[in-house]
Amino acid sequence: MSKNGESHQQRPLSVGILGIGNIGMVHLQSALAMDGIEVSAVADAVPENRELAHRWGIHTSYDDYGELLESESIDAAVVALPPSLHRDAVEQAAANGCDVFVEKPLARSVSEADAMVDAAEAENVALGVDHTIRYMPDVKRVKDKYDSGRIGYVPYATISRVNNGPFDRVPVENAPPSWPLDPELAGGGVLLELGVHLFDVLEWFFGELEVEAADVGSQLSIPVEDAATVLLRSQETGTVVTMHCGSYQWEELPEINMSFRLDGVAGVLDNRDYLPKNFYTSAARSATENVFKRLRGEDPNHYGPTYYLQAHYEALADFFGAIRAGEKPPVDGEVGRRTIELAESAYETASTEQSLRSVRQ
Repeated sequence: MSKNGESHQQRPLSVGILGIGNIGMVHLQSALAMDGIEVSAVADAVPENRELAHRWGIHTSYDDYGELLESESIDAAVVALPPSLHRDAVEQAAANGCDVFVEKPLARSVSEADAMVDAAEAENVALGVDHTIRYMPDVKRVKDKYDSGRIGYVPYATISRVNNGPFDRVPVENAPPSWPLDPELAGGGVLLELGVHLFDVLEWFFGELEVEAADVGSQLSIPVEDAATVLLRSQETGTVVTMHCGSYQWEELPEINMSFRLDGVAGVLDNRDYLPKNFYTSAARSATENVFKRLRGEDPNHYGPTYYLQAHYEALADFFGAIRAGEKPPVDGEVGRRTIELAESAYETASTEQSLRSVRQ
């Protein structure tokens, strides 16, 4: 039931988007493309971001997300704010009876994540987290084949995700946002920005993991880490995993710098074997297919032309589907909390004798 007493299944879901920066716009466009979803309002402190939402047809906006939550009768809030604001936004949304979908990382620390999970449970609202790599088409195909036993037992796996973080390609026109480079506002560097995604995928595949060694550092002269390597072991399968994430390498969408390889006793699974051979040809073909699907009255493949952005669409759609059905979101607050716990364990391990630097020495 929603806060206004109607069943979610009886009418469209009313949604508010808190934060209309880069990822907030992805969530806005995803929600606008979904049947049964009405984006009632957005909130952002930046006037240009609110104006952009207006151009997408959203006529109600606020410069304060708390005012939106108090003023609008919405069913769900999508939190796309800097991590330093996640806890407050979730607690305010929960107090107003709104289910909440939060951009990763869920929180800056386990203690913050605990408070958010507790707030959602106290108000009987759903809490979901935007961990999208598990929704990427190539990763889903690897998961299907792994679950089918295609390569048998997997003693070893590697996963890597590297991008350029908050920095634009040269020539740079605008300064990067300040909060990703502020340890207090962001909670950390690339481990919380990208590492949490990888932790989520790895526990989705292999169950509970334990950090055995870690190393964090910076290739650039910035106050947060831009590189992290973590050695993990699955408590459930015994699989040993090397995980690396970084924000020191240029990336040009629609291609992304990611690899995930499983070395099994009966073969190998590699996500790169399931990627389009040419992203741009694939995008053009997908766009054309969507035109014909619409003409036939079929549902288009949302964000198919941009390949990876469809993962954001599917993650949000899964969350909305769960709250419509009165079910726990597939990627809930506890899952988000667990990724923060692993990040904290990696930070702690990297600062002790179990750091990879110490192991090498």
